[in-house]
Amino acid sequence: SSLTIDGVILVDPEVLKGKKAFVQLSCTFRYGREDMDVMGIAFRREIYIAIRQVYPPIQDREQSTHTKMQGKLLRKLGDNAFPFFFEFPDNLPCSVGLQPGPNDSGKQCVVEFEVKAFSAESQEAKVRKRSTVHLMIRKLQYAPENSGTAPSVKTSREFVMSDKPLHLEASLDKEIYYHGEPINVCVNVTNSSNKNVKNIIVSVDQVATVVLYSNDSYVRAVALEESGDAVAAGASLKKVYTLTPLLVCNRERRGIALDGKLKHEDTNLASSSIKTSGDAGGQSGSCSLGHSIAKHLENEKRFLLDKFK
Repeated sequence: SSLTIDGVILVDPEVLKGKKAFVQLSCTFRYGREDMDVMGIAFRREIYIAIRQVYPPIQDREQSTHTKMQGKLLRKLGDNAFPFFFEFPDNLPCSVGLQPGPNDSGKQCVVEFEVKAFSAESQEAKVRKRSTVHLMIRKLQYAPENSGTAPSVKTSREFVMSDKPLHLEASLDKEIYYHGEPINVCVNVTNSSNKNVKNIIVSVDQVATVVLYSNDSYVRAVALEESGDAVAAGASLKKVYTLTPLLVCNRERRGIALDGKLKHEDTNLASSSIKTSGDAGGQSGSCSLGHSIAKHLENEKRFLLDKFK
C-alpha cells in the first residue's frame, strides 16, 4: 500500500482577509551547505512538490477526511479547521543524509521532506515568511515480513606457479538484518594452492549511490574485522565471523550515510534501499543505499577475493 500523510490545518478567516490557505508536501535533495547558496543559486533540487488548497475548501469536509484522527481533530478545533491529505509517489527516496565531518557545519548532502502551510492570493504568488509554517517529516521504509534466501557466494583464485587454486565459500544465516543486530558470516577457505594465507579480513561495506548529474557511488566500511587467521598451503579453515555495524563506531567519519533525523534526535546508519516495481532507480537528485560483505585474504599482498550483497 502507498504511504500517505494526513493532517488538519486551523485557519482564521479574519486574518486571511480574502487570501487562500494551501498545504504543500515537498521532497528536496540538498547537495551543498546552506551557506554556499549565493547569487541566487541554491545547491538543492526539488524532487517532488504537491500543493493542496484547503481554504476556501474545494470539497466537503467529510469527503476530505480520511482518518479517525482527522475526524477527532476537526470536531475538537471547530468549523475553521480543515483536513488535508497527500499520497507519496512510489519512486521517492527515503529520508537519508551523509554525515558531515567533525568540523563541518550545516547540511552537506541530504534528502528531506517538509510539510508547509501558507496563505497567499494563489499558489503561484510570492509567499512571505510570516505567512508560512513548516513541519519537517521523515519518510521511512519497512523491511518485508518474509525474507528471501540467505545470501551465499563461492569463488576461486589461481596463482602463478601453483597447479591448484584457492577456494572460498561464504554465507550469511539470513537475508535481512535490523539495526544493532550482529551479522554472522560463515567463511570456508580451502587452500589447495602453494601459497600461504596470512590474514582474513571481513567487512560490511556501505554503498551510497548519489544520483545528480551522474551516478556516483561511495563505499565505506562500517564494520571490519582483521582476524589474523592464517591458512597454510594445502590446509583449510571454516569459521564464523561476527560483525555489528553501529553508528557509535562511525560517529566521526565524514560521508557515512545515515537515516534521516528530526532536529537533534539520534538516528542509525542508513538502511538499504528497497526497490519497488515503480522505483525510478536513476532519478536525478536522489540517494540510494546498499550493503555488501567483502572478504579480503592476505598472502604477500592483500587481494579482494569476493563480495556479496
